[in-house]
Amino acid sequence: MRFLPKEEKFFEQFNHQTRIIAQAAETLADGVTKGNSHLKLMAPRIEELEHEGDEVVHELFTRLNQTFITPLDPEDIHSLCSHLDDVLDGIEDVAHRLLSYRIDPIPGPIVQICKLIHDCSRELTKAVTALDDMPRIVQHCIEINRIEGEVDDIVRQSIVDLFDHETNPIQVIKLKEIYDYLESTADACEDVADALQNIVVKNS
Repeated sequence: MRFLPKEEKFFEQFNHQTRIIAQAAETLADGVTKGNSHLKLMAPRIEELEHEGDEVVHELFTRLNQTFITPLDPEDIHSLCSHLDDVLDGIEDVAHRLLSYRIDPIPGPIVQICKLIHDCSRELTKAVTALDDMPRIVQHCIEINRIEGEVDDIVRQSIVDLFDHETNPIQVIKLKEIYDYLESTADACEDVADALQNIVVKNS
């Protein structure tokens, strides 16, 4: 059953953006799993996807400014678009810092978190695809929130372990920053889920 006015282009662009995010998250997870040298080969693809995502964001904002009657509240479109962009930026930031800081080997918790962010990206794709069938969105948002909580737990424990066991202060600074970016990326996924749930409430 359709709940929203028909303006397919917005939904197509949202779906396009989430597919880009899922590709970038998968590339990052694959790269960190196989090691820094492999991630170095995959980093240009992540950067390329980030630029592609920026183009989609630009197109969405342009369309939003030119459309008189939108399928969602313009404020909600802006919020959803911005938070999706934050997720993609976060993925690119993590990849960049892992390479720039020459983190090798990549710690297990970072690999684990990157895989969870990939899981989150797949749930985002499913949730955004469900914008035409809103009752299905909530279950995906619940899963995104659960994954974000798991990331928080891993980050907190990893930082405790880092300060307990790492003797190189420069390495502590590098890894602490990467954990912060990973946590922010998971938080951005949760922000998307919150924006989607707000849309469900307004349109139910």
